[in-house]
Order: sequence, then C-alpha cells, then structure tokens
Amino acid sequence: MKRLIAPILIIFVIALQFVSCEGLDENYATNPNLKLSFSADTLSFDTVFTDIGSATHSFMIYNHNDKPLLISNILLASGGESGFRINVDGRKGNSFNDIRIGANDSLYVLAEVTVNPNKENGPLLVSDSVLFNVNGIKQVVRLEAYGQDVNLLKGGITLLHDTTFNAEKPYLIYDSLVIAQGATLHIAPGSVFYMHNKANIINYGTIVANGSLESPIIIRGDRLDFILNDVLPYDRTPSQWGGIYFRKESFNNEMNYMIVRNGNTGLTFEPSSTEQPKLKMHNSQITNMGKNLLSAFNCHIEIDNSELSNAGEGVANLIGGKYSFIHCTIVNYMALTPRNGSYPCLTISNNANNQTFPLEATFANCVIDGSFSSGKTDFQGEMLLSINESTTFNYLFNHCVIKSKGSANEHYTDVIFTDVSPSYRLTGGEKNKYCFDFRPDSATTIGVGKADLAISKSYPTDRYGVNRLTNNTPSIGAYEFVEQKK
Repeated sequence: MKRLIAPILIIFVIALQFVSCEGLDENYATNPNLKLSFSADTLSFDTVFTDIGSATHSFMIYNHNDKPLLISNILLASGGESGFRINVDGRKGNSFNDIRIGANDSLYVLAEVTVNPNKENGPLLVSDSVLFNVNGIKQVVRLEAYGQDVNLLKGGITLLHDTTFNAEKPYLIYDSLVIAQGATLHIAPGSVFYMHNKANIINYGTIVANGSLESPIIIRGDRLDFILNDVLPYDRTPSQWGGIYFRKESFNNEMNYMIVRNGNTGLTFEPSSTEQPKLKMHNSQITNMGKNLLSAFNCHIEIDNSELSNAGEGVANLIGGKYSFIHCTIVNYMALTPRNGSYPCLTISNNANNQTFPLEATFANCVIDGSFSSGKTDFQGEMLLSINESTTFNYLFNHCVIKSKGSANEHYTDVIFTDVSPSYRLTGGEKNKYCFDFRPDSATTIGVGKADLAISKSYPTDRYGVNRLTNNTPSIGAYEFVEQKK
C-alpha cells in the first residue's frame, strides 16, 4: 500500500496544477476598464557616458483589480534601437507576450541603457517607451536618459610625453592614468575627470592644472546617480574611486582652482626631497575621502586659500619635510563613514618606523577643526604633534583657530584655542542633503576678523574671490565672512 502513495500523490499534484491553470485561464478579466498601474510614469536615468552601460533602474507593474489580467504584450517602442534594454519578471528581451499578473499582484521591470557617441560636447537626451497591451487598451511608461560623450581612457593609459587635456569633453578614466617621469600633463580650465571605481592617477612626472574661479578643474567619481533618492547622490559619498599618487620622482606640480572629491586616499606623496617643491596648490578644494585625505612624507608642499575637508582617517598627515599652509580651512566632519579615532584632523611628525626626518611647518591664518573634542591635554584634540628630539622639529601656528586646549608659547602666535567649533553654513546630514559648506555663517563666528592682516595682504581674495581687505579685518581660514542672502 505504501508503494502506491507516491504515484498517487504525483498524479494528484499534476491534476491540481492542470485544474488550477485551466481555472486561471478562464478567469482572466476581459473588461477594458480594468487597467494596470505603475510605480512611475517616467523612468529617468542620470547622465550616462557613451559606450558605458548605465546602472539598472526599475519600476513596478501593479494589478490592483480583484481578477488576474493577461498582458497581451510588453515591448520596447524602439525595438531595442534606442540603447535601452528591459527585463520583465526575470526575462530579458525587447518584446514579451502573454504575461500573467495575478489579482492584487505586481511584477518588476528592470531597465538599463547604453548611449552611442554623438560627437557632441553637450548632453544628448535619449528616450524610449515601454508599451503594454491589456484587453486592447495600450498603456505607456516612458524611459529617458541623458548621454554624455567622453574621452574614454581605458586599459591603463601612460602619458610618455608632454600632453594637454582640454575642456571640450569630460575624461572618463576607467582604470588608471599614469604620467611618466619627464612628462608634463597640462590641464585646461573647466576640465572634468570622471574616475571609475578604483581608478587612480599615478604621477611620476608633473601635473600643471590651472583652473579658474569661473572654470575650476574637477576630479570626481563617475557615478551620477543616487544612493538615496533625491537626498544622497554618489557624488557626496566617499571612496568612489582610488586616489592621486605622487611618486618620489615627481616635482613642480601645480594645482590652481582644482576640486578633487570623493576618492579613497586623496593626495598621497611618496618620500621625496625638499630641495624643490613637490606641490604648490592655490584656491582649491580636496574633500570627502574614505581614508587619508592628504598624506606627505618628507616633501616640500605649499598650500594657500584652500579647503581640505572630511576624511575617514586624517585630513593632513605630514611626516618630515617642509610645509606652508596659509589661509586654509582644514576640517573633518566626516559622517558617511566612521572617523578613525586614531587620526585627528592634522598630524605633524618628524619620525616614522623608527626613523627621523627633519620637519619645518608653518600654518598662518588657518582653521583646524573637526567633530572630535578638544581633548583633555594641551595641544591635542584635532591636532597631534609627534616629536622626536633627536632631529629638527620647527613649527609655527600664527593667527590660527585650533580645536584644542593650549596657550601661547614660541610656537603659537595669537592662536585661538577652542573647545567649541566655529559655526559653518552647512555641516552635512540628511537635512542638508549631506552637503557641507565651511564658510563662516555669522559675524560672531570664531576667527571672523581675526586673521593677520599683514599676511592677508598677500592673499587679498578668498577661495571664492571675495575681497578680504574691505575693512582690513580679514577672517581666518580659506573663506571670508559674507552675509548669507536669505
């Protein structure tokens, strides 16, 4: 008897499925007034680079009726010629027939797009439609994307000779860009570099990047879509690409009006010589890195009128070398990745790995601040000094705001030590859509009107071109206070 149970059960299941399918087929609603509903009437993609597939977006098909519906066909209006591709309930194609959707049920439609080059510099609108036919009634969901033609650098490109990158089309660096020793890369104002995941710029030669206030040079990740819809774009999240590495052979680099954001390691300078400048940077912004933002080992670096902000580790880590920071805002309010408690905003050291390296560092009219407390010991908080007495450690802070405890001595001239951060216009968070704006937000903000006037006269405008000398009371940091328009 037991031997008969399994065959009887199989026959029963088959019969049940047959009866169920027959019943379903017979129960499809045929009333043309019973329509589908959709989670969106238009599925929009952010800018898509030519020849590079987009991220996958989706929308839902709903049957809010009490009877199942038979969708006679679902198809792309272009037949796939537009570059859009769809996937309906797990099946890829351009056309689908006899799709069943149960009563009060739903289906997923996934879509992606590849845009063909159009030889134009501006964005190109690409559109298509997904057509649905139910009981003779046609319904539509539109698809649209903007395509941007780019200079695609893929497969690991090495520049062996002097080269100029212009601003006619953006550059998409898909792997890494290498500047060979002896070669100089000139970058024109307004140039934009989109960096793919883990892509790096590796510099053995020289980078001369001269942007302008109106046309800065931008290096950023290549994701143009959102993590959280309309709130958090990828462009405001760290670790979207690798970093810029300056090898020991690289000297005389220049960055003016340059914005570098949302990488993993920011600017990294290998052990070098202080005989000639490694980097001179003016009017620039380096921001939002997943690990260290600026790391330099025994280099000669000069930075002025610039913002260094937000990192998962340190914002500026300086070991040995010769450094000058003038009218800089050096701050760390990283929130989208946890801050590593071992790294204050600024670290200055003349020793590492049981070796010593002479150090000279000057900070004038600078803000050094962050989300950490000012600490319980003098000269700590958002600043760490690691001193080996066996070698040179010369440093001076002149007219700076430092989130630390301390008092004046030969290394600190008219420094404002504070356990309360200056107040800024925007400090991230969902309320501000994760934007930061480190301009002082009121005339009473710490450091406003407190800079060394003699130094400011050599830097008469701030990073945004605002005159510092209007009342001869310039502000400390990269930004002069300006009353915010309501």
